[in-house]
Amino acid sequence: MHELAITREIVAAVLARSGSARVTRVRVEIGKLAGVLPASVRFCFELCAEGTRAQGAELVILEPAGRGRCRACERELVLDGPYSACDCGSYDLECLSGEQLLIRDMEVQECAPPAAVQTAPARP
Repeated sequence: MHELAITREIVAAVLARSGSARVTRVRVEIGKLAGVLPASVRFCFELCAEGTRAQGAELVILEPAGRGRCRACERELVLDGPYSACDCGSYDLECLSGEQLLIRDMEVQECAPPAAVQTAPARP
């Protein structure tokens, strides 16, 4: 399952960019043609984030469809999977988009600084 390795990298990248802040939300874009199962990434995210500043963060997965161009008739079409066919019957398609796998953004919550400790003046 390569989704586990991918999710580990997502969590590592988010933690590296968040500094000391707690991560509350991560938006990831996984194109329909990326060859990555969003449900598996969702399952792995919880495991990979456990015990880190991303534990409990909401994972939002965007799944844009692929776009392609038929080399036979030059028509552009939506590709829902890697083995799509054009309306003209051709499978000779050029992929234009849909293979992306990226972190779109994240939300963090800054940790409150420790409260100042007040001490009583020293008595002689």
